[in-house]
Amino acid sequence: MSQVLTGKPSVDKPWMQYYPEQLIKNLKVPNSTIGEYLAAACPGKDVTAIHYYGKDITWAQIETEVNRVAKALKAVGFGVGDQIPMFLRSVPEFIYLLLAAERIGASLLCRDNTIEENVEAVKKANAKVIIAHDFLSQCDLNAYRNEAGVQQIVLLKPLRSGDRSSMPDYCKDALNDLYTDYPAYGPTTISWDEFIELGDAYTGEVDAPRDIKRPLFRAYTSGSTGPSKQVIHSACTMLGAIQQMNFYGDSSEFRPTWLVTILPPVLVAVVVSMLLLPLSSNKLLIMDPFVDVKDIDLEMMRYRPNCWPLIPMFIEIIMRNGRIPDDYDMSHLFSAGAGCEAYNNNQLKRAQKFLNDHNCNARFTIGYGCSEAGSNIGLPMSAQPLGDGNVGIPMPLTTISIFKPGTEEELTYNEMGEICQCGPATMIGYDSKSATEEAIKIHSDGTRWLHTGDIGYMTEDGTLYALTRGKAPRFNGGDLATLPMENRLADANIEGIDDEFFVIMPDPNHHRCFLPYLFVVLDKGYTVDDVREQILDCLEEYMHPVKIIQLPERPFFHFKTNRIGLAHDIEAGKFGEFE
Repeated sequence: MSQVLTGKPSVDKPWMQYYPEQLIKNLKVPNSTIGEYLAAACPGKDVTAIHYYGKDITWAQIETEVNRVAKALKAVGFGVGDQIPMFLRSVPEFIYLLLAAERIGASLLCRDNTIEENVEAVKKANAKVIIAHDFLSQCDLNAYRNEAGVQQIVLLKPLRSGDRSSMPDYCKDALNDLYTDYPAYGPTTISWDEFIELGDAYTGEVDAPRDIKRPLFRAYTSGSTGPSKQVIHSACTMLGAIQQMNFYGDSSEFRPTWLVTILPPVLVAVVVSMLLLPLSSNKLLIMDPFVDVKDIDLEMMRYRPNCWPLIPMFIEIIMRNGRIPDDYDMSHLFSAGAGCEAYNNNQLKRAQKFLNDHNCNARFTIGYGCSEAGSNIGLPMSAQPLGDGNVGIPMPLTTISIFKPGTEEELTYNEMGEICQCGPATMIGYDSKSATEEAIKIHSDGTRWLHTGDIGYMTEDGTLYALTRGKAPRFNGGDLATLPMENRLADANIEGIDDEFFVIMPDPNHHRCFLPYLFVVLDKGYTVDDVREQILDCLEEYMHPVKIIQLPERPFFHFKTNRIGLAHDIEAGKFGEFE
């Protein structure tokens, strides 16, 4: 690279060498609402935009439904600045609600945690109407009424827009399992169709003054690494992410299919990168929310999608279920990769081998991002080999640099510190002012930086390496970075270890210090004693786990490795005395 480096990534932006000059010159975030952005991308009103269980939904139908839903929302009392609590899966009606909320100047509030947490979110929103599926239980309905003051609940049948007869039996079973013996009923409930009829009769104003920076989408972080927080995005910030990814996922030769299984629209990445992105880049969006996670391999083989957003949990299930025939051809997948959480070298090698063994020529890539940054932060366009925490390069309108944790001191290349981001996709903030000020800091030069809390470094060519969540020093020296520690084990190819990962715990005897616990999934016939010595040999002494714990398989929570659950188990003494 001919550029003379200053040593500051935020100044040099060495990753820009990978982007075409014409793209750099012309790319900017449009001054558009999401509705306007999708309308501009529409390939034709009669073209199918969404396929949903045997039914094709055209762009004209979406427009009609959005108009009706916007009027219905006004009819039940929602208006500018209101929060609309919504507890739906990834069904077409979610898209209608999001675009309708934008029309009336409101925001969607999405959460799928415990009923207590959901009720608390509705109570804080001061909402009197909520929208849910008709498998909501009467017990949960009463909680919303009695504890959050909800006066009306709109109940949507999951297959209002689909055809049950087109579903395979395992999808029907997954849907049936969501219903309880006592589903919600009573005078506080109305059906979706009744809700729409109220809108059809509404004659007042519908459209709010246009404001692309107004809150539009409120989602909660998963809580996998700590208490979940409400993240607030606008049309502007959501398009700030979509516009930077659109060129990367575009196709002009033919129209790819894009499958979304299970993942709910309570996650920023799902809404921005998995639902709105394909709609805005002329892909056929296949919505498939009602399938048990253990059966996603069957759905992949049924739909044979060109694009299928994966997460580590999904690819692990596909590889381990054993139901994909050895001669199954996966060449229908044009891209493959995993976001959501860190992916170690062992996982990466196993996933790539699985794809290659099934005639998929795509390079398995690793995504990186967070809800606070509007989903993706980077793209896998680096010339550097994947692995060792390589998560690609910053998106073209995004600046990423590394700072000394807790400061605004920017570090140079190959120095480990906190990964920070600034760009058009950064959230408006959390619903807590103090939490927002902790995450988003205005540096002395006036730049608005999102401090992610992730630890990593950047190389001179702009490649970003994300290594661990938060700084975790060990007493007597050494920083515990989970991914490099896992990669040491992965690269050692220890016989008998199928999978491994660390959980970092506070040291009960030393303030602000931490201890590593290693969890392993072993091949049949192996025990921890068989692999203990090799594990210790390939780790530096400060990395040595205080315990090595065998599990039958990697556990997941909210689609991520359930480290927080295992941490609670460690504290509770499930694996022996907490040291």
